[in-house]
Amino acid sequence: MASSARWTWNAGSGPPDVPELHATSRSRGLTRSRVGGPRRGGAGPRVASAGVHSYEPLAGHRLAHDPLNSIVAPRPIGWVSTVAADGTRNLAPYSFFNLFSYRPPIVGFSSIGRKDSVANAEASGEFVWNLASAALAESMNATSAAVGPEVDEFELARLTPQSSSLVAPPRVAESLVAFECRVSGVQELTDAGGSGVDAWLVLGEVVQVHIDERVLVDGVFDTLAADPLLRGGGPADYFTVSQERRLRMARPGA
Repeated sequence: MASSARWTWNAGSGPPDVPELHATSRSRGLTRSRVGGPRRGGAGPRVASAGVHSYEPLAGHRLAHDPLNSIVAPRPIGWVSTVAADGTRNLAPYSFFNLFSYRPPIVGFSSIGRKDSVANAEASGEFVWNLASAALAESMNATSAAVGPEVDEFELARLTPQSSSLVAPPRVAESLVAFECRVSGVQELTDAGGSGVDAWLVLGEVVQVHIDERVLVDGVFDTLAADPLLRGGGPADYFTVSQERRLRMARPGA
């Protein structure tokens, strides 16, 4: 059946089947690049079509780097603040994070290994998600350091803890958006055979939302103004959004 979807690309970006290659630029200490398919006239990157690389994950990927988190990308960052039983503040980024429900709003992050954020959230029943914008990239990265549970990452990254309204963990004052959450579930993930894999999913209902009014335009949240930082693959790849790469596609029948 033919699709009735309507595609709209912004000027300068090219139609969906011929995305353009954008030059790499540096901003705020980050390397930014937008890579598309071949340009008109045949110039630009090419994807080999000689064959298909297939593998069973349990047997190894046989590549220079595991491709999974490069394929499922870019991903929003779960910048999560919690409080330990002794009152120590914790702040850490998770690249496995997303929104899972509108009503009630439920967000979740997954931790490879039972890290402090998981333990604190399960024990207290609360956490806060903070939007990691490109302007806060270096600060966010600083909070990913492997440090002991006694270390306050707010202090480590020189960030300002701001009291939340309904939960104990503070939010990052410099962040443009924060979700105060009450834990609705903590579960160790399992493989197909039912064995635990030491990866922990934490889900939480959003009970309070804070949005900086600078990213609200006529009552609509402006994603471009918020400039969210998105995780790519490899050890160091991050991405951002841009007006040039925005597209609008209406659902069939809309």
